[in-house]
Amino acid sequence: MIKASYTVTGMSCGHCAQSVTDELMELSGVSEVAVDLEAKVVTVTSENPLPDADVDAAVTEAGYSVAERVFS
Repeated sequence: MIKASYTVTGMSCGHCAQSVTDELMELSGVSEVAVDLEAKVVTVTSENPLPDADVDAAVTEAGYSVAERVFS
């Protein structure tokens, strides 16, 4: 399994976290999404590395934006 973390701007509540989680879970191969609201970090676990463009699109669809890839 591959883990990648991203700083996501604009999240401030549980609803925000759920929206981002729902969109990312729709990506092929994603098995888990963990959101740390305080740190504004989203960690995605997937079978294979995810293209950054796919992650950006999913987060944007939820109404937020990826500021940077933190680590993987």
